[in-house]
Amino acid sequence: MVARISLALAFVSLAGAQSAAPPKPAAAPKLASAKAAVTSKPTASTKPIKVQVNEVIVPVTVTDDKGRFVSNLAANDFRVFDNGKPQQIEFFSRDRNQPVVIGFLVDLSNHSRIHWKNFQEAAVDLALNLLPGDKKFSGYLITYSNEPELRVNTTTDAEKIVEQLRKLKPGGGSSMCDAIYMACKNRQEVEGEPYDPRRVIVIIGDGHDDASKESLDQVIELAQRNLVTIYGMSTVSYGFTSEGDDNLLRLASETGGRVVYPLNNLYSDVDGYLSHPADIDGNYALTVGLGAYSSEISAGIFHAIAAIAGEVTTQYILRYVPDVGSSAKQFRTIKVTVPDLPTVRIRYRKGYYPYAP
Repeated sequence: MVARISLALAFVSLAGAQSAAPPKPAAAPKLASAKAAVTSKPTASTKPIKVQVNEVIVPVTVTDDKGRFVSNLAANDFRVFDNGKPQQIEFFSRDRNQPVVIGFLVDLSNHSRIHWKNFQEAAVDLALNLLPGDKKFSGYLITYSNEPELRVNTTTDAEKIVEQLRKLKPGGGSSMCDAIYMACKNRQEVEGEPYDPRRVIVIIGDGHDDASKESLDQVIELAQRNLVTIYGMSTVSYGFTSEGDDNLLRLASETGGRVVYPLNNLYSDVDGYLSHPADIDGNYALTVGLGAYSSEISAGIFHAIAAIAGEVTTQYILRYVPDVGSSAKQFRTIKVTVPDLPTVRIRYRKGYYPYAP
């Protein structure tokens, strides 16, 4: 029976492909004068979605002043502007657990050695959290040191990714930008990307790069063209700084994501970690604690995982058809507002390129 259904679906997909030519999933939607509609392959629990070939998709996250998700907004609460011009929202969704393809990019450079075991477990927990076994959620694993490597191609099975994560050991330089390029260009895609499912990358690293062939500007443009949202889990330890932090922040802000810092601002109440003078002259020193040090690290990583997982699955999805000519090839800016809630924080990608590279 399964074989017959699969064969029937194959014929239906072939017939659909002959009657309506959908855009290639790897490229951003091309502008066209005609509003021809294409339908993505339905998942087990969703209906087919129709996407116009010149439609722009904007995942949006809304949080209050305490960082809590605002998840009860409707389409008429939002205003969208394309190059300063107001747009009509053609599609709106606030459903939780929307289909998504998640790339896990793990830094294996020498910079990640200090807390490697903690972040190794964080990557495992994040994979298990974001790939619960539902066919709507897919993921892949890319590691990078001197060169990037696709360890696990796109799959719905989190255990394949977990198995590889547990084998990893850090060492070498960092080719983060080349890893982002690989995520955008050299892995198996899921039918319907980047609309249904959406594309997300999570970088677990400190953002530094000393081995890439691709530049930061190039991969930011590539991510924007391929409608990728980038998140970062910084591996910078408490009391340290990284020259790559600006890289992570820029990648996230330009694509609508965010960076979390699980090991920053910890230990303020932890006895034994630079909290008491060790001698009468007031000199500080590391002393043996009572387990609070490890507990603080675990709590910080737990909250970071929850923040990323919560945001990926709690976004609003807006789509609109921009009123631009077919000759428009330059980067176009996007602005999203919620006029009735002026104090909320809104995250979305800054813009898009109407044409693929």
